[in-house]
Amino acid sequence: MIKKEYNSDYDMAEGLQKGEMDAFNAIFKKYSSRLYGFTIKHLKSEVETEGLVQNVFLKVWENRKNVKKEHSLKSYLFTIAYHEMVHVFKKKKIFFDISAESAVSIRSDYELEKQIEYKFVLEEVDKLIDLLPDKQKQVFIKSRKEGKSTKEIAEELNISPGTVDNNISAALKFIRKHISSSNPAFFLFFILFFI
Repeated sequence: MIKKEYNSDYDMAEGLQKGEMDAFNAIFKKYSSRLYGFTIKHLKSEVETEGLVQNVFLKVWENRKNVKKEHSLKSYLFTIAYHEMVHVFKKKKIFFDISAESAVSIRSDYELEKQIEYKFVLEEVDKLIDLLPDKQKQVFIKSRKEGKSTKEIAEELNISPGTVDNNISAALKFIRKHISSSNPAFFLFFILFFI
C-alpha cells in the first residue's frame, strides 16, 4: 500500500480526523522529538518523558475526531504535553519548578488561547512567599519548591511534623487569600502547582 503524503499540518490534521494512520504517523514523525525536547527540560527524566510523549500521542489518536484542522496542530500537541506535565507534578505533590527564564521559553514553544503569563505569575507568587514569616517561608519552600516530605523537613529543622504541617497550612492560606483576591489567573496557577 502506497504511503500518503501530507504537505502541511492542516493536511495532517484533516487526515487524522478521518482516522488515517499515515496522518498520525506523519504527526508523530514531525513532532515527537520536539515534544521530547520540550518535556525533558522540565521533567529531567528520560523514562517519565518517554511515557509522557506516548500519552500525548495516545490522547491525540483517541481524540482524533475532535481535532480542529483550522487550529494550530503544534499548539494542540504542546497544550496536551503541558497538561500532562501538570498531572505528573501534581502526582508528585511538588512545585513545578520553572524559572522565569524557562517560563518564557515555554511560551515561545506553543501558544495557548487562554495562556497565563507565567513569568509574571511566578514573580508575583515569589513576592507573596517573601512576605511569609521566616519559619513559614523556609518550610514552604522546602515542601513545595524542593519537594521534601514533612518528615524530612522536620528532621532538617529540628521541629515536629505537626509544626511543619501547621506552617505549610498557614502559608497556603495566606497565599490563597492574596492570589484569589488579586487575579483569577493567579488562583488557577496556585491550584495547579501548590495544592
